[in-house]
Amino acid sequence: MSNIYLGYHFTIEPKEPGSEILIAELGEKAFETFTETETGISAYVKKDLWDENILDDIYILESEEFKIEYTVEEIDQVNWNEEWEKNFEAIDVDGKCHVRAPFHEKTNAEFDIVIEPKMSFGTGHHETTHMMIQHLLEMDVKGLKTLDMGCGTAILAILAEMKGAEPIDAIDIDNWCYLNSIENAERNNCKHITVYEGDAALLAGKSYDLIIANINRNILLNDMQSYVDCLNKDGIILFSGFYEEDIPFIDASCTEKGLTYVKKFQRNNWVSLKYVN
Repeated sequence: MSNIYLGYHFTIEPKEPGSEILIAELGEKAFETFTETETGISAYVKKDLWDENILDDIYILESEEFKIEYTVEEIDQVNWNEEWEKNFEAIDVDGKCHVRAPFHEKTNAEFDIVIEPKMSFGTGHHETTHMMIQHLLEMDVKGLKTLDMGCGTAILAILAEMKGAEPIDAIDIDNWCYLNSIENAERNNCKHITVYEGDAALLAGKSYDLIIANINRNILLNDMQSYVDCLNKDGIILFSGFYEEDIPFIDASCTEKGLTYVKKFQRNNWVSLKYVN
């Protein structure tokens, strides 16, 4: 496979939440990394994986609520490290948790998480990750057997261990995320995180006190029964990765399976929900 990429440069009005929605939709296609720009985002796809219909079924491009224009360029040998360092911003959650790259300066936050962003960390993760961190910060998770489903960079698994959760399983279907999560767990001196590459099929026969699932709506709904089946009595499950308008679908599935709603966080149009078993 060649190392030639196509870069789609989108101008979006209004930029927020348009950028986040567009990233989420493009993430379902072959696009594998995103960077923010002053007027929108840039999205990159390997030329070998591109086809002329790649933007078909991208709902936001047809939405009257947003004005989106784009240009396309062919890029040879993208210097991703340079792109990440230019565009990755540290995340500060309530002054208590700081998620940063190695090139960011250390702060006095109680929980200091250092990750190598790489391609598994896109700007679209910021809102949902922020809210999931908020949930974890206000919870006592000490000794809870934990699952970080769709772990990405393993930020949430790392924070859970820092707060005393153990043991922790971190699962992602993407090989790059799998490798990046192993690297980040080691970087933060985590001793209780085991990373797996795969999907909800890996959950058969397992049980957890806390499940963290930061994925998109369709996958959450498809795998909901698998989550509930492995959640212990009085266990807690945290969901994110979807929008305000998706709540009725998520809530209906949770209620049908015996989960009880506890609380919600919202940032822009993104939401995060907490349920107990």
